[in-house]
Amino acid sequence: MIKKLEIDGIHMAVGSDLRKYVQKKIGSLEKYVPKHARLSLRVEVKLKEGKSKDKNDRTCEVIIHLPHETMTVSETTINMFAAVDIVEEKLKQLLRKYKEIHAAPKLYRRLFAKMRRQSLLA
Repeated sequence: MIKKLEIDGIHMAVGSDLRKYVQKKIGSLEKYVPKHARLSLRVEVKLKEGKSKDKNDRTCEVIIHLPHETMTVSETTINMFAAVDIVEEKLKQLLRKYKEIHAAPKLYRRLFAKMRRQSLLA
């Protein structure tokens, strides 16, 4: 689970059931973040309720602060729980790309293989 997760309601009160749902969904995204970035990971969730003439819009905006990047994803639907689900899926895709770029497992494998060869030769 993500340690630094801030949930704010704008023009609405965030109930305990919605807070638990957001913590469960957004908090479980930690596995998509590289290990070196997990300590400095900070997530802000802003839940907004907007009322226009004919419709009530609920917006879920998530801002993730990572060491080399800040990601912002927003979604507006009729239901707040659906907005959280859609934002979660979008964040999964973005975090997978971030992990591929910044984790670079091939680089580490090459370095460890080189070190192993040097230790065997010595």
